[in-house]
Amino acid sequence: MKQSLQLRIGQSLTMTPQLQQAIKLLQLSSLELQTEIQQTLETNPLLEQDDNLGEITVFDADSSREGTTGSEDAADFKAPESTIAENRAEQQLPDDLEIDARWDQIYDNLPNSPTQSATLGFDTRDLFENQAGEEDTLKNHLIWQLDCSHLPEKDYDIGLAIIDSIDDSGYLTQPISDIYEGLVSQYEDLELDEVEAVLHLVQRFDPVGVAASSPGECMAIQLGQYNPDTPHLNKALVLVDKYLEHLAGNDVALLKRRLQANDAELTEIIKLIQTTNPHPGHSISQNHAEYIVPDVYVNKTAGHWRVSINPDNAPRLRVNDQYAKLIKRSDSSADNTYLKDHLQEARWFIKSLQSRNDTLLRVANAIVERQHAFLEYGEEAMQPMVLRDIAEQLEMHESTISRVTTLKYMHTPRGILEFKYFFSSHVSTADGGECSATAIRAIIKKFVAAEKPEKPLSDNKIASLLGEQGINVARRTVAKYREALNIPPSNERKRLF
Repeated sequence: MKQSLQLRIGQSLTMTPQLQQAIKLLQLSSLELQTEIQQTLETNPLLEQDDNLGEITVFDADSSREGTTGSEDAADFKAPESTIAENRAEQQLPDDLEIDARWDQIYDNLPNSPTQSATLGFDTRDLFENQAGEEDTLKNHLIWQLDCSHLPEKDYDIGLAIIDSIDDSGYLTQPISDIYEGLVSQYEDLELDEVEAVLHLVQRFDPVGVAASSPGECMAIQLGQYNPDTPHLNKALVLVDKYLEHLAGNDVALLKRRLQANDAELTEIIKLIQTTNPHPGHSISQNHAEYIVPDVYVNKTAGHWRVSINPDNAPRLRVNDQYAKLIKRSDSSADNTYLKDHLQEARWFIKSLQSRNDTLLRVANAIVERQHAFLEYGEEAMQPMVLRDIAEQLEMHESTISRVTTLKYMHTPRGILEFKYFFSSHVSTADGGECSATAIRAIIKKFVAAEKPEKPLSDNKIASLLGEQGINVARRTVAKYREALNIPPSNERKRLF
């Protein structure tokens, strides 16, 4: 094949480093953004944190008017007249300091209120607020009780083997015979009765009912702690031992026949069983609180919904003037080139952060503008909305809106909600309008909460009730929404009381 040179003209889209950086920052969550900023501050000497607070950008969602906070909104962000000395390092400690002298007699007073501290740039959050302490697992909790029991060495080792076989819910993961066989090699004279005796001891540890092999046994152990004179106790023990599956299936007729109980007695028996915990291990929490920092705040001021960026999410940055002044325009030395490159990177980074905040604020305002009915009246007033609606309104691409709304949170009077929460599909109504799927789920939840326990609403009945409100949905659609709300079917919701 003969080789030749050809000239072609075409168009292609190339992403500049600035655009790549802006897109990267846009899709970061608040926690990831703080980490990215900290890493950039550590690696770029020309970038520094600016502790001087400026004006807080807000957006009036009702009047579509952007500006800065007024006197009421900015009250918490104004620096007080008496500020901290700019160069505290120059203050010298007097040699003739009195023994009983107070700190505030020598140095300027530190902020004495959370608002003043936040105003001056101090982090007022508790340093230990979101730090997990030593993990209090079920295993550690049981071993601590085993240590307090002062058992002989053999029984202590049996107890450890049993505790090691307990899962997070509190149940044994292997038969007691397997635990026995695993201990025989260590204690040749060990008997199965000894293992069962220690098992019964562990089952009475806190929480009562751990180390059970089934939910029925777990409930029976807990019921066994009650006074023998407790009304209906014997029948409750029989029920959890033999008929627990029928109780789960809500087979009331069979339970009354087998237990020889009427409706009132069966109701009391079930109430007694409900005092037990079929998952005792869950009472020992292994999850620590995780705090969500909102990206924007939504408040109603003077009858208007206003959106503002959370200033605590990211520190204010600026270019270091001292290093910037060292740059010589015509110098091409390595040091000067190093400073020039980092100066340009610092400017790009600051610009990308500002672009991120502006885009976030615009998208949040567009959401609030469309969903102000939800903020006023709740989930039932949620309007149908998809990413395309916001993209067309702001003349942006859907992928940009998707990045902005992922892992971003909005603090509203109805709680801290993810941006994605406000987007849902729609269902056509009888009058030709549209209803949000979120609103339909809220209505279904309200119907189920108001139903009679002895006669719960079927999916067909719920569909009929929705039809009376002009919302035409099929029975299978109701079933799908009901399952999404973790609501069991009508036969499982039926109760005697």
